[in-house]
Amino acid sequence: MAKVIPGRFTAQADEAFVVFIIGIRVNKFFAFRRWIPAAMEMGPMLRTLFKHPEKGMLGAQTFFYWRGIALVQYWRSFDDLEKFARDKGDPHLEAWRRFNKNIGSDGSVGIWHETFLV
Repeated sequence: MAKVIPGRFTAQADEAFVVFIIGIRVNKFFAFRRWIPAAMEMGPMLRTLFKHPEKGMLGAQTFFYWRGIALVQYWRSFDDLEKFARDKGDPHLEAWRRFNKNIGSDGSVGIWHETFLV
């Protein structure tokens, strides 16, 4: 187990960066066949991003709450984030298309996100 380092710490960035907060909210808990596949789509995306730091994600933290999961991600730039979201060679675009095809706006589960340039 890693050693706990006591105290408070901050990071100083010399250039602008992006904070991207994304989450999944389960609205119909017993609609397992809807929200479990949607929730599992995040794994391949994160594996790709951690394996390829050149894509621009600097780090991420996952949070669980009673209706879903949220991630706070730090990106080098908005352009890097948008490129990952739209690139046919990365896992996000197909996952997004599957979500819209299989779930769409039925209300069983929702995906939300916010983007901040810092």
